[in-house]
Amino acid sequence: MSKAQNVSPEIKITDEQKEAAETEIQENRKVVDYDTKEYPVEVLVDKYKKGLEDDENEIYIPDYQRNMVWSDERQSKFIESIFLGLPIPYIFVADLPPEREGEEDLARLEIVDGTQRIRTLHRFLENKLRLCGMKKLQGLNNFKFSDLPISRQRRFNRSTIRMIVLTDKADEEVRRDLFERINTGSISLNDMEKRRGISPGPFVNLLEELGKDPRFVKLCPLSQSSIDSREPEEFVLRFFAYLNNYKKFDRQVNTFLNTYLESKNKGQIDLDSFRQDFYMMLDFVGKYFPNGFSKAKGHVRTPRIRFEAISVGVALALKQKKDLIPKSIDWLESEEFKEYTTSDASNSRPKVIKRIEYVRDNLLR
Repeated sequence: MSKAQNVSPEIKITDEQKEAAETEIQENRKVVDYDTKEYPVEVLVDKYKKGLEDDENEIYIPDYQRNMVWSDERQSKFIESIFLGLPIPYIFVADLPPEREGEEDLARLEIVDGTQRIRTLHRFLENKLRLCGMKKLQGLNNFKFSDLPISRQRRFNRSTIRMIVLTDKADEEVRRDLFERINTGSISLNDMEKRRGISPGPFVNLLEELGKDPRFVKLCPLSQSSIDSREPEEFVLRFFAYLNNYKKFDRQVNTFLNTYLESKNKGQIDLDSFRQDFYMMLDFVGKYFPNGFSKAKGHVRTPRIRFEAISVGVALALKQKKDLIPKSIDWLESEEFKEYTTSDASNSRPKVIKRIEYVRDNLLR
């Protein structure tokens, strides 16, 4: 080693630090009570599909979980793994008590991790998946389940998959922590999907409701994949968070949004007041902004930064003057506005404040 190289100083951990670390581990260990089950594919799928239409199935997918996002090729690869007898990751479910006192306990199991696998098995057994893109078992490409010989169908149905069941003794914090840690795999949930799993509540339900409002859908075009990933709810959350706290924003967007969301879930909030602010803003944009929040007609994507600037700026202006009629919105095409809404340094506090107040001040002129 040359003398020019820097050598990190040796760090010695004292006995006091070791003791403090052990205490920290003990204090933060949670009660994780669980059982391990092993079910044949046929039984597992039956527990999922029986009562599915009436939302009474024993194993169910909560609404905060993502829709089917695996491609047919990825689904086929999973089915191929079962045919080959390869190890299959555990499916995690939680045994949840009724939400409200007095409700009937149906002993349902909420899927925490494994929705794509469950849906894939269901599709395959229902002949809605035609196998494709398989490398090891190329001869099975283009097969549906019903195309298999009866003997192979039965053997596939008897294949077993293991399941971890968190019992109702595992508290809510444990379930949420598990949900967040598990969903960091190869196709992880995006931030909004995680928030639904970690911080459910009336305010999160409001975000979903407003994200589906026809006026919002028309004014804020998004691709179908963005909609499936709950991007509309992300946009609505950003609107409220910046509207109420934009001057307190720091560079960490996720932390900013998560903190705001948690604060609204903890206390009593006037949902109608939130609706009114959102609807007034939408009505104004729909009346005076020909392209809504997008840059031009026909666009299927709305930049987040542009949406934040326009929506929050409009709402702030309306709070000062409810009967506002703008003299012009030509400033939307100005170089100044374009500079404020580019991605460069978009998460700095000064730029967040500038772009929002730029819209507000131009509308109030």
